[in-house]
Amino acid sequence: MTKNAPAAEPAPRPVLDQTPVAEAEMRASDADRERIAELLRDAYAEGRLTVEEHSERIEAAYGARTLGELVPLTRDLPAHRPISMEKAPPAQARPVAGPLPPARSESPSMVAIFGGASRKGRWRVGSRLKAVAIFGGVEIDLTDAVFESPEVVIEVTAIFGGVDIKVPENVSLHGTGVGIFGGFDVSEQTSADPYAPVVLVKGAAIFGGCEAKPRRGKKLKEWVRKQLGD
Repeated sequence: MTKNAPAAEPAPRPVLDQTPVAEAEMRASDADRERIAELLRDAYAEGRLTVEEHSERIEAAYGARTLGELVPLTRDLPAHRPISMEKAPPAQARPVAGPLPPARSESPSMVAIFGGASRKGRWRVGSRLKAVAIFGGVEIDLTDAVFESPEVVIEVTAIFGGVDIKVPENVSLHGTGVGIFGGFDVSEQTSADPYAPVVLVKGAAIFGGCEAKPRRGKKLKEWVRKQLGD
């Protein structure tokens, strides 16, 4: 009588390595890479990085595989925020915003004589704008305007009066005005985006003043490039 052969023993299961992975060796996500890239773009716009440095670091950021490879890219920047493995709290549901109202069409000229003139909010700005302040004041706020031209030239005449101009922080701003017994102050800047609109302020302030500067925290979102579908 033939005896039954003993049953084969099951193959041993592979032992998984339970050693915790160091944070620096954790795999980076697309969100981690994009967050570092955004910090690098801001640093370049502020003049903290050269073109070559910005290009090298951006390439390294998008090619990084681990969090440890991302950390050195922003370590020497004041806007550096260390990467954390802690889960962010769930985002609160935000109400869906309705469509923006159509931008207002305004006259290309603003005049204030012994009084004031102000233009702000959502309005359409073309290629040229003239501001005249005589014993009065003109306020031009472009931070929420819809730019219809890649270049806006603002001609200023301030005689015993003042003209105050505010622009979004992500456009280029230049000035060629003069002050005669007055002040013509333009806080010039060049946008990191070569396609961003350019605002040129020129003219004269006689016994008066003109001030043009970017408004920090306000960025232009609608301009000719996007409207043309570039």
